[in-house]
Amino acid sequence: MIKKTLTKNISQLYFCFFYKEEIPLSYPRKSTVFISNKQSVNNYYSYNDFWFSLSKLFICCFIFFNMTELQADSSTQSEIEQLKVLIDSQQEAFKKQSQLINAQGKKIQELMSQVNALSRNVSADKVSTPVKNKQQAIKTTSTKSKSAKVSGPQAIKPVGKKPPKPKTQRPPEIPRLSDTVGGVLTRKGNIVVEPSVQYNFTDTNRLFLDAYTFLPAVVIGLIDVREIKRHSIFANLSLRYGITDRLEFDFKVPYVYRSDEQRSRAVSVGAENDAIFNATGSNIGDLELGVKYQLNSGTDGWPIFVGNFISTIPTGKSPFDVEYVESTALPGVRFPTELATGSGFYSLQPSITALYPTDPAVFFGGLSYSVNLKTNEDIGAFDPGDTLGVSFGMGVSLNERTSFSLGYSHRHVFNSSINGNTIDGSTADVGQLLVGYSYKFAKQTLFNLSLGIGVTEDSPDLKLDFRVPMTFDVGAPW
Repeated sequence: MIKKTLTKNISQLYFCFFYKEEIPLSYPRKSTVFISNKQSVNNYYSYNDFWFSLSKLFICCFIFFNMTELQADSSTQSEIEQLKVLIDSQQEAFKKQSQLINAQGKKIQELMSQVNALSRNVSADKVSTPVKNKQQAIKTTSTKSKSAKVSGPQAIKPVGKKPPKPKTQRPPEIPRLSDTVGGVLTRKGNIVVEPSVQYNFTDTNRLFLDAYTFLPAVVIGLIDVREIKRHSIFANLSLRYGITDRLEFDFKVPYVYRSDEQRSRAVSVGAENDAIFNATGSNIGDLELGVKYQLNSGTDGWPIFVGNFISTIPTGKSPFDVEYVESTALPGVRFPTELATGSGFYSLQPSITALYPTDPAVFFGGLSYSVNLKTNEDIGAFDPGDTLGVSFGMGVSLNERTSFSLGYSHRHVFNSSINGNTIDGSTADVGQLLVGYSYKFAKQTLFNLSLGIGVTEDSPDLKLDFRVPMTFDVGAPW
C-alpha cells in the first residue's frame, strides 16, 4: 500500500512541474502594464524560469532514487516468497519421512513380539516333562490344538528353513602308487577304466644247498650257486564303479609275461662251466575283486578313514603246475620249463587307509593283513604264510593339474608250512621306496607314473608302474 501511494504522489508531482502551462492560475493577472518597465518584467520571468528548472532537476533525482529503492524492495520480496515455498516443501517431505519411520517402528515391534513368543515356546518345551503314555499325549495335544483354533489365534510357527547338513568330505586325490596306496574314491554313477603297465626287475645271487652237515664246516651233498635275473611285465585292465559317493567296487584282470635267466654252478662237484637256463611264461594272471568304503566324513579335524577289501582268485598258472627238468651239465640241478603267472592259492586282504589333508599336502597311511588260504597239491597240504603290510607317505599338489607323492611300503611274509611242518627260511620282507607323479591330461583323463626302489633283499630291485585312469559318467540306477 505504501509503495502504491508513493508511486501515485511522484507521478502527480511529475505532471505538475513538467506541464505547468496547462495549470490554471487561481489569481487574475493585472491588465495594467507599464511599458517603460518592460525590461524589468522580462528579467523577472527569466529568474523564475531558472528556479523552475532547478526544481525539476531536484524532482528527477528524487524520483530516480525512490524508483531504485522500490526495485530493491520488490526483488527482496520475491526471494522471501521463494524461501517460503521451499520451507513448505521441506515440511511436507519431513512429514512423509516421519510417517515411514513410524511404519518401520511398528514392523520392528511386531517382529520382536514374534521372537519373544518363540523364545517362550522353546523355554516351555525344555521345562515340560516327557509324557509317559504316548497315546494320551497325542490325544491331549490334538484337543488343545482344536480348542486353540476355535478360541484364539494360532501359535506362531518358525520362519525359514533348517540349515543344510554338512556335506561329506571326499578323500583327496593322491597319485596311485600301488593297488592299495593312493588314488581316490569314484563318484556315484561314474565308472573308471584304467589300463596300466607294470615292469619289475630282480637281480639276485642265491646259494642252494641240497646236502647235510656231518661236522661243523663239512657239508656232504650238492652246493649250487645261482645268479637269477628276472623280468616281469604285467598288463592290467581295471574297472572301478562308484555305487555311492562313499562306496566303490573294483575289478582287475592282469596279463603276465615273465622271463628268467639263471646262471648256475655246482661248487661241491667241481664244475668248471656255468649252466645257463632261460625260461619264460605268459598267461592270464590272478583276478582281483575289491570293495572300498569311506567310513567317516572327515570333519572336526579328524582324518578320513577308508576301508578296503581285496580278494584274489587263482586264475593264473600255478607254480605247483610247472614242470621241472634236470640239468645235464649239472647233475642234481633242476630248472623249470616254464614260469608261473599266478600264486596258486586264494587270498583275502582287508586293510584300512587314513588320509589327513593339510593344504597343499595330504598325509596318508595304511595297514593291511592278507590271509592266504591253504591249498592241497601233489607235495601235500601247502599253507602259505600270511602277510602283514604297512605303508605311509605324503602327497603334494603343485597346481590344478600336477601333483606328486612320496611313500614307503613294507610287507612281511610269515613262514609257510607243508602238512603242518614249518618251512624254515620261508619268511620274506619286501620293502620299497615309492615315488609317484600325476598329471591331469584332460578333464576325465589322468596320467599316473610311479617308481618303486627295493630296499630289502627280498624285494624287486625296480618297479615301474604307468596308469591311465579314464572316467565316464554312466549314471546310477538308484
